[in-house]
Amino acid sequence: MDDAGVSLQAKMIAMGEAARAGARALRLASAEQRTTALQAMAKAIREDAAPILAANARDIAQAKANGLSGPMLDRLLLDEARLEAMAAGVEVVAALADPLGVATARWTRPNGLDIARVRTPIGVIAMIYESRPNVTADAAALCVRSGNAVILRGGSECLASSLAIHAAIVRGLKAAGLPASAVQAVGTADRAAVGHILAGLNRAVDLIIPRGGKSLVARVQAEARAPVLGHLEGLNHVFVHAAADPRKAVEIALNAKMRRVSVCGSAETLLVDRAVADRLLPLLADALIKAGCELRGDAAALVIEPTMKKAQEADWSTEYLAPILSVAVVDGVAGAAAHIARYGSGHTDAIVTEDAAAAEAFAAEVDSAIVLINASTQFADGGEFGFGAEIGIATDKLHARGPVGAEQLTTFKYVVRGTGQTRP
Repeated sequence: MDDAGVSLQAKMIAMGEAARAGARALRLASAEQRTTALQAMAKAIREDAAPILAANARDIAQAKANGLSGPMLDRLLLDEARLEAMAAGVEVVAALADPLGVATARWTRPNGLDIARVRTPIGVIAMIYESRPNVTADAAALCVRSGNAVILRGGSECLASSLAIHAAIVRGLKAAGLPASAVQAVGTADRAAVGHILAGLNRAVDLIIPRGGKSLVARVQAEARAPVLGHLEGLNHVFVHAAADPRKAVEIALNAKMRRVSVCGSAETLLVDRAVADRLLPLLADALIKAGCELRGDAAALVIEPTMKKAQEADWSTEYLAPILSVAVVDGVAGAAAHIARYGSGHTDAIVTEDAAAAEAFAAEVDSAIVLINASTQFADGGEFGFGAEIGIATDKLHARGPVGAEQLTTFKYVVRGTGQTRP
């Protein structure tokens, strides 16, 4: 290993050691002190608007030079409104009920032992993410709220933006008397830094959370030597049932796809019940095409709307993150659920129907982290769930699932209170 490699490894190990100390400080801090830190972080983000936006402009210019696509540029872009939303999101997290120390269950045994299951921090979290500089603030805020230290490794395309946001966060922590080691950011784009994090930094890392494309998540899941909270791509579906209200169907499908095509809650496939496809598919297609969406249909959809492109097998499992939507005609709830089970990623899926029994059948049959009834998939967002922010949408089934907010970043321990009991 060359000197640069040794140096980076040493720096990363030192970050892990510092994070352990930061985690202890956060765990022992009062809820009020952590709230004060979050409020100071939001204030510092607003005060540092000029340097943050300047850093983002440099990232955008470099991204354009590197040929980054429109939707990816949209993920990367910060403006005054998005920066204000970022600061406001931190304030919402500050206002959340503190999750630590809460007894989620408590009971007394016949021998008099009082047993409580109490929420506690996970410890040190490593967050590896791409493109979105706002994740820097979201992850930092949620980790501070939940008492976890965090090591942030943003993508090279958003490095300047992330480091500028991180500088504001550190000022907020220090203003509240908390150490900078509670929220650290990797200051290099060297991909070897990710490898060191995946190795666990001498067992300093308790949980790794990847947020990005399929290749990033696959690498993390394959190489990580610490537990991983998975965030897979959003292969999301909107199913228009035979009993759908046509107006709702058009509005929901249009919003689910076109509100923001670059977010993980964007719909990628439209499923239309065969019983009403002749009547509703032309309405849906017309609205989507007028909004600038390219449609790719299966054989049955092409018969009804021959202006569509023919869908290829790969389309059903592609997260476009662009104004492109696959369209399939299916047979009722069972057909929709079968299509989703085959091609979906377990992220977010929606049904549009006025039939309550069909809605409940869909909710029971579709095994995704988020199932919506008569609402857009774009509500797949921690802020919309009242979490203030999110670290991501977890598609795993263990520990946390769906939007990962402060409460989902806790584990628990049992506190057993006795009066001198010994076991016979």
